[in-house]
Amino acid sequence: MKRGGILNRHLAGALAELGHGDGVLVCDAGMPIPAGPRVVDLAFRAGVPSFAEILDGLLTELVVEGATAATEVREVNPGAAKLLDGYFPDPALTLVPHERLKELSAGARLVVRTGEARPYANVLLRCGVFF
Repeated sequence: MKRGGILNRHLAGALAELGHGDGVLVCDAGMPIPAGPRVVDLAFRAGVPSFAEILDGLLTELVVEGATAATEVREVNPGAAKLLDGYFPDPALTLVPHERLKELSAGARLVVRTGEARPYANVLLRCGVFF
């Protein structure tokens, strides 16, 4: 049994398969999930688990070289915008229109769906390398 870190076996296994340049979409409960990427659905109830909890856990396990989120997050969900700005200082965070983020998410290798019930709590992470 693992001592700590991510205990969900489906998520831990999917993370272990990621490589440099792979995309990981961390999304709220309402984000359309594209066909193609592997999906680990962690949503339990509205708001559980939160976008912040899952993003924090993933960033302790992954090397991330950049991230993309929807421009709309700034106006509609300032809490998520502040969280993203804290994790990804300029220029690590790219903002695009939400429709473009949905298009880009089709190229993700992994989608992690949270129970987040606030809009635009979505980010596409780009995996880096640890050396």
